[in-house]
Amino acid sequence: MSRPDFARTDTSALTDADLQFLLDNFPLPGRSFKEIAEAVNQFPSTLESMLESDFVIRELLGSRERLLQISPFLFFNAILRRALPARGRSRIERKAINYVANLLCVFIHTDRLHRFQAHEQRAFVYLWEMIEEAERADPRRRFLIYSHIGNYSLYLSGLFAGWIHHRHRFGRRSVDLKFYSDFGRAYFERASDHQMARVYELDDVFSHLAGAFDDYRHALERLSPANAP
Repeated sequence: MSRPDFARTDTSALTDADLQFLLDNFPLPGRSFKEIAEAVNQFPSTLESMLESDFVIRELLGSRERLLQISPFLFFNAILRRALPARGRSRIERKAINYVANLLCVFIHTDRLHRFQAHEQRAFVYLWEMIEEAERADPRRRFLIYSHIGNYSLYLSGLFAGWIHHRHRFGRRSVDLKFYSDFGRAYFERASDHQMARVYELDDVFSHLAGAFDDYRHALERLSPANAP
């Protein structure tokens, strides 16, 4: 049984080029790249410190050329941490940040936004279609749909909050930000209770995202290109 592409809560998506970027922009004792990279992978707290550091975020935002050398996962992970309230991160918060950063990478491919898993043929554009599909799905697919509704609601209401507000106010659409937030919280909670969430070790992450949905939504809203200076 293959692991869904969205089900990543660690930093294993970081590439060697990402680690080199972090080492180049975070003061560490002089050792070889191989020695330090191995140490970083063995001690996640060291890597967390790098991703939270002013050194790294300053370099990320100050050099477009350097952005071409790193993965989207590193970029999203670092700037998401900056957009969230600054504080000591709990284990679950660290997992949730990695999860959302990976989700942004998954949804870079816009056709994936309307599919419950990679390479699925049929696209589902509306929430009511997704809910109807969940009612007739087998247990594993139902979990994928519950997860997707939570993911979709967070992504859309975060990065496209202005568009949703404009359509609600001027297009007289009944769907507003509260609608997506309510659906996102409810379906992350449903996904957290599903047996497959325990299989993929996502139950605590989904429960956290359900409870802190607005914190992550506001963080994504701050990252939206529409809010860029």
